[in-house]
Amino acid sequence: MALEIERKFLVLSNAFEEEAIKKDYIKQGFLNSDKNRVVRVRIKNDDGFLTIKGPSNESGTSRFEWEKEISLDEAKSLLSLCEKGVIEKHRYLIPLKSHLYEVDVFLGENEGLIVAEVELSNEYENFSKPTWLGKEVTGIEKYYNSNLSKKPFLKW
Repeated sequence: MALEIERKFLVLSNAFEEEAIKKDYIKQGFLNSDKNRVVRVRIKNDDGFLTIKGPSNESGTSRFEWEKEISLDEAKSLLSLCEKGVIEKHRYLIPLKSHLYEVDVFLGENEGLIVAEVELSNEYENFSKPTWLGKEVTGIEKYYNSNLSKKPFLKW
């Protein structure tokens, strides 16, 4: 169990792709997408995960997160039980000084949306911002994956 502290930004260009050290394919669904307790099932490449997230704090930068690796077969079975609206995306990992940015390029009904997240050790930690980083959307609920599954970017 841990407290997840992160900030989220829109991405201005594909320049991050040249800086990426890894690219993963992610498919995920939600067994529960209530804002007070999100239960997510994720397949990342060939690995399965079950994640539970608590409510965000007032600024939207931190919340409780628990994650457990599960088998690929278990993840596939649980995905079939998820609420309507599966998220698919490519995630790029980009190191910048002492931080690691995760850039999600959404597919399907969320195509066209590109979001970057950076995890921090505390809410007020300073971090370097790459040139491709755009407007901050931390705490804006429509950008939460659980909300994108219900109201996709192409329907905004």
